[in-house]
Amino acid sequence: MVMKKIVISVVILTVVISLALISCNGKVPEELEAVQVREYEGEKLSSINDFRENSIKGPQQVPLETYKLEITGLVENPKDYTYDEVIDNNQHYKKVVTLNCVEGWSVTILWEGMLVRDLIGETSPLPNAKIVIFHAYDGYTTSFPLDYIMNSDIIMAYKMNDVIIPPVRGFPFQLVAESKWGYKWIKWITKIELSDDINYRGHWEKRGFSNSADLDESFYER
Repeated sequence: MVMKKIVISVVILTVVISLALISCNGKVPEELEAVQVREYEGEKLSSINDFRENSIKGPQQVPLETYKLEITGLVENPKDYTYDEVIDNNQHYKKVVTLNCVEGWSVTILWEGMLVRDLIGETSPLPNAKIVIFHAYDGYTTSFPLDYIMNSDIIMAYKMNDVIIPPVRGFPFQLVAESKWGYKWIKWITKIELSDDINYRGHWEKRGFSNSADLDESFYER
């Protein structure tokens, strides 16, 4: 009986060692490049390469190892998150939205990310907060009424067409400012600030562009 148990144990050990040798053959699985989707639920999508470069200081390389997303200003509980904390600790949403640029071109993209209102909600905005100001790594800013952010499904995206947003397009995060002209779609987001300054104007807004930036209106202030 004892000999039988020993034989069974030896057989099991041999099988385990064999499987370990097969799986640990010294070869590391090769990570293949992600491929963007070009159709989603029957809707044709633009390519990531269809965007035109028009940022104020050129594409930015945001160092992920030191990156923090700050949510600050008129809030009870200011927050700062690493990239992974933003990705891992929030519900993700997907939506096809078209970006319309004032230069006359547009792209239709499948965006994936977190709702900005969920991120802001974690900080408990103060009653006098009226405006949300977004800050980018290159110094670009733009703003929105708090009501627009909290009452709409506005995504802060980390993926486009099922691939991680590349640096040239806004990594780590780009705002999907639905129903707004393209200059409101801020890239390379580093800070979300709540303010009571209803007269705040961002980079292009200071230069005569509409602060509301609604697609059904002119992008120039009248």
